[in-house]
Amino acid sequence: MRLGLAFFLIFFCLVAGAAEPKTDSNYQLYLVRHAEKQSDGSNDPLLTEAGAQRANQLAHWFQDKDIKKVWSSDYHRTRDTAKPSLIILGLELGIYDPRDLATFSEKLLRDQKTAIIVGHSNTTPELASLLCDCAVAEMDESEYDRLIVISVTKTGTQVETLQQNHLFKP
Repeated sequence: MRLGLAFFLIFFCLVAGAAEPKTDSNYQLYLVRHAEKQSDGSNDPLLTEAGAQRANQLAHWFQDKDIKKVWSSDYHRTRDTAKPSLIILGLELGIYDPRDLATFSEKLLRDQKTAIIVGHSNTTPELASLLCDCAVAEMDESEYDRLIVISVTKTGTQVETLQQNHLFKP
């Protein structure tokens, strides 16, 4: 009887252990603000020509980063910044609510997938701060070239800030 109980407990532990999510994945979250937008006075402007060029440059830079998901808020400027990456990577766009960054950050950390997240000057630093549980400098309304990289490993989270203009040198 005891032997049967021991086998049952071992079997149960093996099955329960296999069902637990793996937490030793290494992945990166690339956070960018949308590219340059038109100043047409609307709440949902399109990208400028310079913005479209930046979005294309980003897409080419991201093509070898093993991106599994691309996220954007539901505005023309963010979706249009993400669009070239979606085309190059062959992925579909995920839409997130920039008014609920806490829930979105939990989802990103739970999913454990390398992803691009396109946001806004007021939401990108806030989301980065939630993801790394650290202070992240605010972003000025005129700043378009900051790229925040959150690297998550089994030993912890690291934050790196890159300037896109330095990445796109010919």
